[in-house]
This record gives sequence, structure tokens and C-alpha cells, in this order.
Amino acid sequence: MQRIVWIASLFVAVVSAECARTAKADRPPNVVIIFIDDMGYADIGPFGAKGYETPNLDRMAAEGRCFTDFLVSSAVCSASRAALMTGCYHRRVSISGALGPGAKIGLNPNEVTIAEICKQKGYATAIFGKWHLGHHPKFLPQAQGFDEYFGLPYSNDMWPRHPTAGSRFPPLPLIAGRTVVNPDVQPFDQRLLTTWYTQRAVDFIERNHDRPFFLYLAHNMVHVPLYVSDKFAGKSKRGLFGDVVMEVDWSVGQILDALRRWGIDRHTLVIFSSDNGPWLSYGDHAGSAGPLREGKGTTFEGGIRVPTIFWWPGRIPPNSRCDELASTIDILPTVAALIGAKLPRHKIDGKDIRRLMFDDTARSPHDVFYCYYAGGELQAIRDRRWKLHFPHRYRTLGGRPGGTGGKPVPYEIRTIELSLFDLKNDVGETTNVIDKYPEVAKRLMAAAEKAREDLGDRLRGVRGKGVRPPGRLSAADERLTWYRP
Repeated sequence: MQRIVWIASLFVAVVSAECARTAKADRPPNVVIIFIDDMGYADIGPFGAKGYETPNLDRMAAEGRCFTDFLVSSAVCSASRAALMTGCYHRRVSISGALGPGAKIGLNPNEVTIAEICKQKGYATAIFGKWHLGHHPKFLPQAQGFDEYFGLPYSNDMWPRHPTAGSRFPPLPLIAGRTVVNPDVQPFDQRLLTTWYTQRAVDFIERNHDRPFFLYLAHNMVHVPLYVSDKFAGKSKRGLFGDVVMEVDWSVGQILDALRRWGIDRHTLVIFSSDNGPWLSYGDHAGSAGPLREGKGTTFEGGIRVPTIFWWPGRIPPNSRCDELASTIDILPTVAALIGAKLPRHKIDGKDIRRLMFDDTARSPHDVFYCYYAGGELQAIRDRRWKLHFPHRYRTLGGRPGGTGGKPVPYEIRTIELSLFDLKNDVGETTNVIDKYPEVAKRLMAAAEKAREDLGDRLRGVRGKGVRPPGRLSAADERLTWYRP
């Protein structure tokens, strides 16, 4: 009799497990985006980091696919995040640069975010970390499709302790939902941000493991000022910067472990990337662009090409790489295609890159990619191999070392002439070959004219026909806001 009961119990358990697997297979996949702030191309192990270990990212790369030519729309915080969230060049949605505490604009509520795409299919949605697309209530994440939010509304250096401009910043708030839960973030709070965000992300996964979810984990690190918890303080040979990257790597491990623990790892796409390249003027508190030229705040590859890993066990080929041109603007249309959701009715610029995720022979869907700087300057245009820079001013250290101990050194301003670079053979953009390949330059110039007509170009004084307005505060909005500069 006991044997019959045991067999019956085993049968029920097997059937239940099979039903659970079938239920997961029938629902659309979970999506997790882990977005790091100011992480350079060579700042993690799979892309050549030295002086510290990133075992979780190494494993993620071994089990997934590294994208080696993955671009952001702009090498500045808010502009880059607007592009990620909307699938559009930041110029199209009129979010430029880095919105500060005094900004009275934000992402227009009429824009459609990845979270809103996922809500079409009943997803649970959350963001933990840095938003930076408008800090007033009408612009916060819960107005853009997110069920949950906990984090800083903008960069962690926009506070009174800024090393060079602290007096112009008000106290830095920590927000949960639309409520300020800490009106004056202190250094000891910043040391715990990575831990807090990770804990909330893991809790979100646990609470929603039995339904589809979209999780956006947007760490404030490795943006200066750098802070790290006691778990990783003093652990690396690279100093504080290495400690901070090791803690970010730990965070990635916590997320992947939670997915495995709940048996949903093979039903979840995880994307790891960065908003722009390293802030080089901070020297030993900044990362590295490796072989790429320059860093944050420029349209050279060091500013706009970021380390990126796609992970989806059982779907994405393990230990693989994609050298084709892709971008953060492609994530929204790709997610929409994966989950069977409708794209926005308005124009977007991203492309569906599912083939690049799964197929080793796939080619980039982008014929060209526009490289705008934050203020609306079309500074460069590129395709899979070639990159044409138009004459423009840019910031550089000019070979000098950056600062030490969290204090930056000043950049110098230079001007680049009309220049064509062969990225296939010169990823560092060192040799102008425009005289050797004039037909390539001519083709890219013609494509740039289409960009100017659509998105404008401040360098030429052209206003684009396809640019949509940002969200703006009304007088009523200002009366309701929690924020007083």
C-alpha cells in the first residue's frame, strides 16, 4: 500500500513539473536589462579587463553571446537612456545630454517605452536604479509603464558633494515609486546602492517567477563618485574602480542565480550593457575603452561602443560572438518581436535583431547608423565597416593621464577635420583614409543628408522634420511636484 502511495505521489510530482514547464513554454519570455553607467568597452573580463575578476560576467559570456560592435545613440546619460527605452535615436525624442535637478523636461509621456511594450502582454515591470529621464512625478517610471521603481532620479554626482560643482546642486533624493524615501542621500547610502538595487531585483524575480516580467536594473555605478560596499572594498588590484566593477559583477551573478533557482533561466533573455564609454578625465576612477579612441562625451568609438552580452540558455549559442553592428535602439523592437507585442504607431529607429542573437551568419539590419552628439550635432555616420566624421569640436585628454582619487583633470578641446576611418582595420580611428576611398565618403555623405532632413543638425543649422517634442512641465505640474531646487 505504501508503495502504491509513493508511486502515486511520484506520478503527481512528475505531472506537476511537466505542467509547470509547459506553462512556462507557453508564455512569452522574461526580459532583464542590466545597464551600467559609464562602463568602458574594456571594463569587464570578456572584453579584456585587467586588475580585477568578473567571474559572473565571464560565465555569462561563456553561456551567451558577446556583441563586439554594439552602439549607443549618444555618449551621454539621459540621451542614451532615452534611446534605450524608446527604440529611437535620442534626437527623435528630444532628450539630449544629461538632465540635471533644474530640468523642467523629461521623456514625453506619449513616447512608448520597453515597459509599455511588455505591458501589452501582461508583464510585471520594474526598474531599480538610475532613471534620468525626468525627475518630476509626471516623468517618473510609473508614468512610463513600470509597476515598481526604486532608485536615484538622475546621476549620483548631481549632489552637493560633486568634486567640481557641488554648490550648484541640491540634496540628492532616493525615490520609491513617486515618493521620496530619503531626501538627502549620504555617502554611506551610496555605498549600499548596488546592494539595494540587487536585493530588490532578486525579490522582484522571486515574486514574479510564475508570470512574464520585464526587469530593468540600471546601476548608478561605475559613474563617479565611486562607492562600494564592505563586501568588495579593497578586493581588487585596480583600487576602488576595480572593487566597484567586482560588485557589479556580483550583482549580475545574483540575478542569474535567481533565474536558475526558480527554473526560469532557459525562459529569460538577459542583456548586459552600458550607457556610454568611460569618463576618462577621472583617471584612476574611470574605466578603459581599450583599443577604441576617446570616451564618454564623444562620438568616437570609445564613447559610443559599449561592452554587451546577450544571455538566454538553450536559445542563444554559448560562447559565441557577434561582430555585426547593433545598438540599444534595437532592443525595443526585438523584445516586441520576441513577445508578440505591437510596435508603437509612431516612427522608431531600431531594428529587430533576433537573427543576430541566434544566427552566426546574420548580417546587421542597419545600412547606416547616425552618430549625434547630445546637443543635436550630427558629428559622424557609420555603417558596418566605415565611419565618416564631419568637422566638429570634441574633448580629449590628448594623451595626458586623467585625475586621481576622484578628482578630474580638465579636457582640452580639439577639432577633427572631415575624416573617414576603416573600422574593420582601424578600430582606433587613427588613420584618415578619405583620399583613398572618396566613393565611400560620398555615399555616407548622401546618407547623412537624409539624417539631417529627418533629425536635423545643429552644425548645419538644420531642423529635422521627424523630431518629436520632449515632455514639459505645466504650471500645474510644478505646483504638484515634490521637487524644489
